Amino acid sequence: MVEQVPTVRGRVTLRDVANVVGVTPAAVSMALRGHPRIGKETAARVHEAARALGYVTNTAGRALRAQKSGSIALVVPNTSQHVFGHTYFMHLLVGVSAISDEHGAALVISTGVEQEHGVTAYERVLRSQVADGAIVASAAVDDSDLTALVGSGLPVVLVGRTPTLPASIWVGIDDVEGARAATSHLVREHHVQRLAHISGPLDHQSSLDRLAGCRAALGDLGSADPIVVQGDYSEESGVLAARALLAQGEDFDAVFAANDEMAYGAICEMHRHGRRVPQDIKVVGFDDFGLARVTSPGITTIRVPAEEIGRRAAAQLFDLLDGNQTPRGGTTLPVELIVRESCGCTVPDENTK
Repeated sequence: MVEQVPTVRGRVTLRDVANVVGVTPAAVSMALRGHPRIGKETAARVHEAARALGYVTNTAGRALRAQKSGSIALVVPNTSQHVFGHTYFMHLLVGVSAISDEHGAALVISTGVEQEHGVTAYERVLRSQVADGAIVASAAVDDSDLTALVGSGLPVVLVGRTPTLPASIWVGIDDVEGARAATSHLVREHHVQRLAHISGPLDHQSSLDRLAGCRAALGDLGSADPIVVQGDYSEESGVLAARALLAQGEDFDAVFAANDEMAYGAICEMHRHGRRVPQDIKVVGFDDFGLARVTSPGITTIRVPAEEIGRRAAAQLFDLLDGNQTPRGGTTLPVELIVRESCGCTVPDENTK
């Protein structure tokens, strides 16, 4: 029984009901929809609190659910090989799946790049009407199909900062500050004189932001602008970038790669050319999804909470579907510098902790 119900100013939301009952907004939504995973006692308390607060289910959201299949979509406008070959997307998928499972919703994954006579990952979701809403990850900065999807009326949450769509809702990290931390560590702690940066694809905001953070840190510390070679976040592109750097004959003593896979590829290529890491060239990556912990040397990197990003993005989407007032703009999750041997630091073996 709900003994005391506080007064709520303005429109009552699922979160208000959840705070009274002491459960999550997702559990409230499931209870009000009669989901079997919610016990009878909890469901009764939720209904009592909803009545006492005057909670009214959003009509548009209810109509949307009635017309559709109870699914959400994870849209990644890349090839399926690219998506399922990258650990980042696996972590993201785990987070999104956890929240969709809590809501009793199916999860549809739509991949594919735009082709002259093909159907994009976005169009597949819109035309089929298979999903009540969509989470979009890894879209290019100038992706007109993304703009069309956001403007279609379908509830959409984006993964990553999207300044070209200021009215959108997104969840991500501060890539600029993460890159600043990585670069500053190399210069301050290891006295790096000439830094090379292996960027991600520069038509993606995360790559642009990591390059901007690297440049900003070097500028703040009075160091020269980085030597920049563009990669595509794959291990092979890290190999090719390191090969290009060595062929140029540039006198660099450190590499900051925009992800760990490229950092690993660069380390392997430098070893093949007789360059030792970290004795000759220090290396820092970005992500920390597992690879950085098992390489030799272990890769100093920026830890990205990809699973939590997926959870937050899905929770935001279900808030939209449930009619809750969700402020436009971004949710920024913190990142952390993880120090290992590739930068020249001496650290305990993580496997012996």
